[in-house]
Amino acid sequence: MRQASRYLVSTLFLLVLPVDWHGGWAASSLSNRQVEELVRHIEARYAQLQDLQAVFNQETRIEGFETPLTSTGRVYMKKPAFLRWDYLEPSEEYIYVHGDQVEMYTPAHEQILRGSLTSMVSSKAPLQLLQGASRLTDHFEIHPAQDSRGESGLPRLVLIPRDREHSPVVRIVSEVDPKTYLLKTVTLYEKNGNRSTFRFSQIQTNRGLDDRLFRLIPPEGVVIIEDAIPH
Repeated sequence: MRQASRYLVSTLFLLVLPVDWHGGWAASSLSNRQVEELVRHIEARYAQLQDLQAVFNQETRIEGFETPLTSTGRVYMKKPAFLRWDYLEPSEEYIYVHGDQVEMYTPAHEQILRGSLTSMVSSKAPLQLLQGASRLTDHFEIHPAQDSRGESGLPRLVLIPRDREHSPVVRIVSEVDPKTYLLKTVTLYEKNGNRSTFRFSQIQTNRGLDDRLFRLIPPEGVVIIEDAIPH
């Protein structure tokens, strides 16, 4: 369940950033021209984004198991390279990213795992995007979904990682809210057959988040393990 979160943390900018696009959603499917225009507006809007916070609900379906795993929490982002991902229910886990450093704190285990974000090959491109050093289309092929509207009626895009060999994700499907122009739902399809869906709500942007929100102060008695983030 948390493996998906590690990849998602590094691609957060893509999942919930606002989209200021007025190309229209009247058609039942999106043309390639509409997709290209939408992507340009995503990149332009992200360039204006300074910080972001949202509530998330996650549902993960493990290959071979019928019952999905669910969790909820909050996510925060601040340029140039701050991320914080808080799992709150049913168990607590906190993931902090500051530049290239990743820290994962699990209160129940009384330990903090530390490591390098760019040591995770699949996270190098997302980190560059977060820092504004590259474009979305440099790392993903983007297409309209075969059924361009999801069950909720929201328009959908499919993103295929260009580096298929190293990416744990086969494809990402995103649903866009045509009223608010936000990416509201994101589903990660992993090579191992697992599928994780993230739904975002209460999204707020450019609220002036304090840098201290992204600093993990180790509680007394917690064990810190260096170079422990899985590649």
